[in-house]
Amino acid sequence: MKSPRRLSFWIPIGGFTALLAGLWLFPAFWYAKPGDGNRVWFAERTEVAGWSFEPVPISAAAERVLVADRTVNGEFRRAGEAVRVFSAKRFVENSNEIGLFVHTPDRCWVEGGWKIEPIAPQVQEVKVHGVTMQMERRLFEFGSDRELVYFCGLVDGRTLPYRLDHNLSVGVRTFGEPNQAASGAVGRASDRHFWQRLWDSFASRRALSGPKQFVRISTPVRGDDLTEADERLKGFLFLWLAPGDFLDEQRTFKAMAAR
Repeated sequence: MKSPRRLSFWIPIGGFTALLAGLWLFPAFWYAKPGDGNRVWFAERTEVAGWSFEPVPISAAAERVLVADRTVNGEFRRAGEAVRVFSAKRFVENSNEIGLFVHTPDRCWVEGGWKIEPIAPQVQEVKVHGVTMQMERRLFEFGSDRELVYFCGLVDGRTLPYRLDHNLSVGVRTFGEPNQAASGAVGRASDRHFWQRLWDSFASRRALSGPKQFVRISTPVRGDDLTEADERLKGFLFLWLAPGDFLDEQRTFKAMAAR
């Protein structure tokens, strides 16, 4: 029989080990996992009838921030109209890399000198090929240029049940700051809204980890009426995005990475 002294030594160690194991396994039990039949994934068209497409290279700095497996960035044009599109995908989650959703336009556009103009509503539901997507809706201004922007994210093959507005209040509050610290990690760490979205992720049992797709689409705005720009973006989402096959794209990516 073990002595009381030896038992008193091992009991705290065993308890601490069990606690660590519980924390390690908890996400696997808490966060829901969809079946393959529920997975939503969109392919991006670069050929749309009546529109010409010009790809726009992404800067090296942006690539380092995103660490995406695949990106599509460019501009569609026709008869004086323009629609700018961006899609970033990550097929395999890497816990050592930041997520695709950290740098939303609320952060990176503001850091690039754009100003967020207050508009309502700030979120717009758009049905694309039978999938209801909750798009964040923003109006940005840079000098005389104004741009209406929609963006959203898909995680692990599903649309998110909460908004991607975690950078919005920081972006509005810190426009014009002489440095980027206020809109970067320091600003987010002190922002209640940012932490509220992390809680929403936990409470909804929908993690921000897993295969991701980030979609952004925008168009210039003329005058004060946003109706025309809204209708253009809603219609073009259906033209630009097509039902895709996640597993097929993932296999293609792995095959190319293995070369």
